[in-house]
Amino acid sequence: MSLLFEEIDSQPSPLGEISLRRRRIPALGDRDIYEVKLGDEFLMSSMFVAAEEALATLGLAQCKGDGLQVVVGGLGLGYTAVAALQDPRVAELLVVDALETVIGWHKAELVPLGKTLNADPRNRYVHGSFFDLATAPATGFDPDHPGKKLDAILLDIDHSPTEYLNAANASFYTTENLALMAQQLKPGGVFAMWSQNLPDPQFEALLKTVFDTVESHVVSFYNPFMSGDSTNSVYVCRKGTAG
Repeated sequence: MSLLFEEIDSQPSPLGEISLRRRRIPALGDRDIYEVKLGDEFLMSSMFVAAEEALATLGLAQCKGDGLQVVVGGLGLGYTAVAALQDPRVAELLVVDALETVIGWHKAELVPLGKTLNADPRNRYVHGSFFDLATAPATGFDPDHPGKKLDAILLDIDHSPTEYLNAANASFYTTENLALMAQQLKPGGVFAMWSQNLPDPQFEALLKTVFDTVESHVVSFYNPFMSGDSTNSVYVCRKGTAG
């Protein structure tokens, strides 16, 4: 097995073959780069995590008080979840992922941040479809506490509001279904979402049909393959304090 590349695991999933790989790129120094692929499509790389971490920090910055109850939609390589747990106000974190294989990689500590997540008693993995749970407020995200109200929901699953990991996810991005998700937030609660693209004015307008305030943040990070900066976006929305 080459020291420069290793496929750690590959498993079938409802969305296709999903694989975890580790590689080294000599020009980028002596460090391991972890990648997740779905079929031939790259889902995540540990080279580019600034926006995934910003999803947590920007979202939680808008939360008030302590004892925060937080959901992360999409586990990936764990960077959003770990960034959320760095906020001492977080009392409980539910990390929802539809792919049992991805949860298994973290539980088995095949990815670097698995050890951090497993060691933190505030963290709990939930195997299920974020989109199904988001639109079922009577049961909600927590299988142990149906209907639990949350302080923040942080979403990083689709590539953008118009580019979906699974075509079935498109139905979530409507006033009706976003409003069902918002029912699970406490008054003043926060919904934040990552996108690989610059802010989309049409999506901002959609979010404003549900949330009292909507802000879009552009997150820049150095991309060595481009010898310059790349950008992602984070949308941060707050529910009204009256309901």
